[in-house]
Amino acid sequence: MRRVREILRLKYELGLADRRISRSLGVARSTVADHITRARMAGIGWPLPADMDDEALEGLLFPPPPSSSIQRPQPDLPLIHTELRRKGVTLQLLWQEYKAVHPDGYQYTRFCDLYREWSGRLDLPMRFDHKAGERTFVDYAGQTVPIVDRMTGEVREAEIFVAVLGASSYTFAEATWTQSLPDWIGSHVRAFEFFEGVTEIVTPDNPKSGVTKPCRYEPDLNPTYQDMATHYNVAIIPARVRKPKDKAKVEAGVLLVERWILARLRNRTFFSLTELNEAIGELLENLNNRPFKKLPGTRRRLYEELDKPALKPLPLNPFEYAEWKRPGVNIDYHVEIDGHYYSVPYRLVKERVDARVTSATVEIFYKGKRVASHARSRRRGKHTTLKEHMPKSHQAYLEWTPSRIVGWAEKTGENTAALVAAVMERRPHPEQGFRSCLGIMKLGKEFGGERLEAACKRALAVNAISYKSVKSILKTGLYRQPLPQERDRQTNLIDHPNIRGSDYYH
Repeated sequence: MRRVREILRLKYELGLADRRISRSLGVARSTVADHITRARMAGIGWPLPADMDDEALEGLLFPPPPSSSIQRPQPDLPLIHTELRRKGVTLQLLWQEYKAVHPDGYQYTRFCDLYREWSGRLDLPMRFDHKAGERTFVDYAGQTVPIVDRMTGEVREAEIFVAVLGASSYTFAEATWTQSLPDWIGSHVRAFEFFEGVTEIVTPDNPKSGVTKPCRYEPDLNPTYQDMATHYNVAIIPARVRKPKDKAKVEAGVLLVERWILARLRNRTFFSLTELNEAIGELLENLNNRPFKKLPGTRRRLYEELDKPALKPLPLNPFEYAEWKRPGVNIDYHVEIDGHYYSVPYRLVKERVDARVTSATVEIFYKGKRVASHARSRRRGKHTTLKEHMPKSHQAYLEWTPSRIVGWAEKTGENTAALVAAVMERRPHPEQGFRSCLGIMKLGKEFGGERLEAACKRALAVNAISYKSVKSILKTGLYRQPLPQERDRQTNLIDHPNIRGSDYYH
């Protein structure tokens, strides 16, 4: 449903043609047309209502089809495609011939739809007409630049990101440590700021950071990359695999950056990424102000005249980098994100959810609807739990406090209260002793309050501070025996002729 929402946004908010939408999202053009038609028939506009989740949207767009057992004969689509190349042959004529052979076959509208769906998947030649403010091409240079660590002398290679505007060839370049997703997204954000606006379309190659599944026909975009496109209101249309002409503009831009910037820096030694980017920025200014060889003007002049007035304005805030994960909800209604556990409503136990993770927050979505939001924590193995996510029984447990537990124990006696307090004091967190304390107090129902009080007194005397020790004392009847201190005292008071006493040896 996220892809359906994106189709509707690109169609009604950006006004893109079906072909461009299909290339941006990696779906067939017929699929785009089908979704738009279904939305129109269902009376769905844009923007979608805020309370419409994925399940409701799917129900409106894809109602259960009526049951039908009729199997209609399929037209010979490859033959139709071949016959249409003949002079004077039309789909109307071919449909009439099809119906003459198969009277129970498809009607004309469905016949045409089947052919268009099939022909839309064919490899058609493409030609780009770069209009002002329409397209940005992005790629990495094949050449890297070494950076030396001043302290250790270690050499690390920096990647070079290049972005070029389609109409003016106005160029942006910067160095990053890697081609990973955070650097890829960050370079896009800084390129848009350099251009002081955004184009309608961004055409990348098929890097792993931006395109999760490169494919000539249906590339899948990284969810974070798609989020960035939504934030800046642009469409991402990757170049086809092994089709460099689809991004010839940035290929030329990369070549210029390598020749006019990186080649001039080949004999310089850089000790930081910032130092390298400052040098690239100085030479980039010269490149954009350098006159064309075969055209009048410069890249900057064309940018000022063509691209800049046509660019869409930047949003108020730059895109905040976020990663998408798809964790499962454990039986304790928590999901694990980078070693920390965050709660979700307990009804989602054993479900799969989508988690959007930024540097400050963790947002959790179920079927496109946000169900939880937490401040991000770096404490591994710990839990962040919201009370409203718990079952009622667990919420009551959360309201327990050490003083409340001791208060309950005092109803049995002071020894029981002292033992319960000692159990909680010996734990790193008092809450970890709640279960043991409840077990000790529950023994009073089985053995009686007086026996429990005597058992707790003995447990304190022998330093047996645990539920199992108290239970053992009750079961074995040790609570009836005198305490060790009392037994020693009684032994010292025995009067017998054979007992000489300590004064005998003086």
